[in-house]
Amino acid sequence: MNTTKIFKSILYPLVSLVIVLGGWSAVAVSTASQASPIPGPWTTLPLLVQMLSTPFAATTPLGKGIGWLILNSLGTVFQGFGLGSLFAVPVGILMGSNEGFRRVVNPIAQVLRPVSPLAWLPLAMVALQSSSAAAVFAIFITSLWPTLINTAFGVSSLPQDYKTLALVYRFSARRFLTQVILPYALPHILTGLRLSLGIAWMVIVAAEMLSGAPGIGFFVWDTYNGGNLDAVIASILIIGTIGLVIDKGMEVLVKKFSHGT
Repeated sequence: MNTTKIFKSILYPLVSLVIVLGGWSAVAVSTASQASPIPGPWTTLPLLVQMLSTPFAATTPLGKGIGWLILNSLGTVFQGFGLGSLFAVPVGILMGSNEGFRRVVNPIAQVLRPVSPLAWLPLAMVALQSSSAAAVFAIFITSLWPTLINTAFGVSSLPQDYKTLALVYRFSARRFLTQVILPYALPHILTGLRLSLGIAWMVIVAAEMLSGAPGIGFFVWDTYNGGNLDAVIASILIIGTIGLVIDKGMEVLVKKFSHGT
């Protein structure tokens, strides 16, 4: 049984890799006659290895080492995500526990939630007068909604029996929050945080492209303008891999704190 699981754990990712490389190669071949063909794996992967071999170099043929750019982007992402979480969790708790507050805030959330980060950036640039701060704000305002909505849902779904027992044992508001609401709603909160962090990492590319904030998103735009599509695709692979690692880390936390584990 263990051998079968190991075999499947290797086989499925390998099949996925073959499909991606095959599709990528087919697109590269089909665009080979164009003025700007899509680079194939045979030219992009060596460049990717080269970029990753000296990630923290002060200067490279493509500019600053890719490691520094990733750190800049991660710093911006976690600033915006952290601020969004600090706002979303308490507001979500209030929405889930207070019907009147929910009726006031929910329409605002439903209007603002679909707004693209690209729409917020011009206003943020004017108000904050800083490209880095504007990128942080764009991530903050677009990534907080999954956490807010999941937190509100988790709190509102607290069974009535829990509330009754808290009344019987005369829990204070603080004790009720820390020993009843938060433990019960924690899986929902963590799921919201996982979704929010994924959105934050997606938003960083667009935010840095438009704001000019230093990071891997601006690097993608800069290398595109320089006609270096190999570097663009290599950056996409790096961005996707980092996003996968972040999501898997959050998935582990969600499973650890889910009910019944």
